[in-house]
Amino acid sequence: MNKFGIGGSTIEAELNAIKPTAHLIKPIQETEYKNRIIKACELMVAQNVKAIYLNAGTNLLYFTGTHWHSSERMVGAILLSTGAIHYIAPNFEKGTIRDFMMMEGPIHCWEEHESPFTLFNNILKSEGISEGEVLIDESTPFFIYEGILNASETLTISNAKSIISACRMIKSEAEISIMQSLMDITLEVHKATARILRVGITAKEVEDFIHETHKRYGVVSGSYFCIVLFGKDSSFPHGVKTPKLLEMNDIVLVDTGCSVHDYISDLTRTYVFGEATEYQRKIWNIEKEAQIAAFNASKSGNTCGTVDVAARNTITSHGLGPDYNLPGCPHRTYHGIGLDIHEYPYILKGNETILKSGMCYSVEPMICVPNQFGIRLEDHIYMTTDGPKWFTQPAYSIENPFGIKG
Repeated sequence: MNKFGIGGSTIEAELNAIKPTAHLIKPIQETEYKNRIIKACELMVAQNVKAIYLNAGTNLLYFTGTHWHSSERMVGAILLSTGAIHYIAPNFEKGTIRDFMMMEGPIHCWEEHESPFTLFNNILKSEGISEGEVLIDESTPFFIYEGILNASETLTISNAKSIISACRMIKSEAEISIMQSLMDITLEVHKATARILRVGITAKEVEDFIHETHKRYGVVSGSYFCIVLFGKDSSFPHGVKTPKLLEMNDIVLVDTGCSVHDYISDLTRTYVFGEATEYQRKIWNIEKEAQIAAFNASKSGNTCGTVDVAARNTITSHGLGPDYNLPGCPHRTYHGIGLDIHEYPYILKGNETILKSGMCYSVEPMICVPNQFGIRLEDHIYMTTDGPKWFTQPAYSIENPFGIKG
């Protein structure tokens, strides 16, 4: 193993050294779900909204604690501004829905030959809502939107983003605590991954190791996702069809994360296996400089767009780009994180969303040099009343990404 912890170990040795920690992470409690509903209702009243439809998926989960995947059948809940929740589900799923729900409410069911959209309108009518605007979760499939619209001539359907995103963008201490624990685990997985690298290892071997390493830490589902790229493959942000084997002096890009209690970690490290060229080191250092510029721009009252511009201006100041031109950064500075790996707020030029305490997002203004290599350093920020904080400390250098003292 080199003095900076890259190569020299074995898969077996690294797996055997792991002690699980994921079992120590506490899930979101019922009180928090109740507080989320209270906040949503306050926003609904302020915006004169009487009802919101939450479709199966992370929005239904966020407000009600109900785990259910979206499918070709309508499953969801109507949240009224009074705080009442009405669930909608196929009749044959009633018992399962009841078993999964955390926040109580009547379950309204439809048989296979019946229309759930008519049922939706009947529920609203029973609550005195027969006309006006009803908001729906923006992740709702089009067939549900169309079905609701066609089933009523008096309702107007609009996007519930203004309420849902306003709630979900601001993370609680409990949410941040879960993600902090997961980020810590994934950073340790990255360190172990660097140690097992050897000439000739395949990306698939590394991906399988990362998956098993997350499991050894107690994450039952293993990796939530995994990208492993060597050499010129790293110039393609999300991978290639046929990954190359690792060669000496290759750039190594590893992007992975895991999920516990429905929250997600996401962390990327890029470094060299061997000796970096001066150009690789230069681009790596610009990437880190852009990452730090984005962190420094992450001040309460600034906009998400300000953060993106700070990172992009740094890259451009070194003669790269401009905008999305290559060599340079081909995409936004990046994304919020929580129950979804990509969620609001998006760190994108022109996004006027104001940064507030509780927001969590990635900083990863990747620099791509076409068909040569790419450098992505990804860490996440959580905003506090005292300014931005890192979930994980940024990488140290291209040869010593984890800051090991030689």
